[in-house]
Amino acid sequence: MPSLPLTLVVITRNEAAKIARCLDSVPFAAEKLVVDSGSTDDTVAIAQAHGARVIHQDWLGFGPQRNFATTQCRNDWMLALDADEYLSPELAEEMQQQLPALMAGDLAAANLRRHTLYMGQPMRWYRPAMGEKMARLYHRNRARWSDARVHESLRFDGRSITFKAPFLHDNNPSLVEKQLKVLLYSELKCRDWLDKNKPVRMWQTPFVFALAFLKDYVFRLGFLDGWRGYTIAQTAASYAAYKRMRYYEMRRNPASRDSAAAALTRSGLDH
Repeated sequence: MPSLPLTLVVITRNEAAKIARCLDSVPFAAEKLVVDSGSTDDTVAIAQAHGARVIHQDWLGFGPQRNFATTQCRNDWMLALDADEYLSPELAEEMQQQLPALMAGDLAAANLRRHTLYMGQPMRWYRPAMGEKMARLYHRNRARWSDARVHESLRFDGRSITFKAPFLHDNNPSLVEKQLKVLLYSELKCRDWLDKNKPVRMWQTPFVFALAFLKDYVFRLGFLDGWRGYTIAQTAASYAAYKRMRYYEMRRNPASRDSAAAALTRSGLDH
């Protein structure tokens, strides 16, 4: 397959089980760049064996880490994937056909549609898992990631296009891993709130839990996916409530910030 002047960018830490599939799903990329923040497994060796250039960068937070990666690319156009994401063969073919014209134009970015596998199987009805639109293809001088520690987004002006075929997300092999991610993401989000001196509004927490559950279970059609849909909705609602409780604790007991950071580091979650 002919290569295109595109860099596939993946940020990693201990992704040995997933990184090869991600890299191999983009055979047309002229460059594959892995920015690793200190893997202790075989991530680096596997990435190199599958054609990636690997550089080390201590963890900066999701947004800053992606912006750092952008500065290390050899091409102006970049495709950002997570290690647990990969292009479907249909999307790889569609992108190979459309990218030459797209990259010759003045677009800043393009959207991809993500389909999610949950508990080992594709979701069938839950709307965010059935084609969630995400800006992942972009020109380095026309778009930039937000500086959020977590839940970062690509910022750009002007119009964009959306590819039709999906890319795939093999989401959280187990609920244990999902809950560990909830702990880390909550901590990162609360640190962002501290930086912004966000007011504490604990009274909102019960309502946030209920609304988050209803949004995912009813309005986003999670109930049609049976108990898997219920589990997604309950997990999302718990995350929405927990990060508010954790932020309340950070503000009320500042000593808990260092204690929690140390615990997350000992467990290998934060780095």
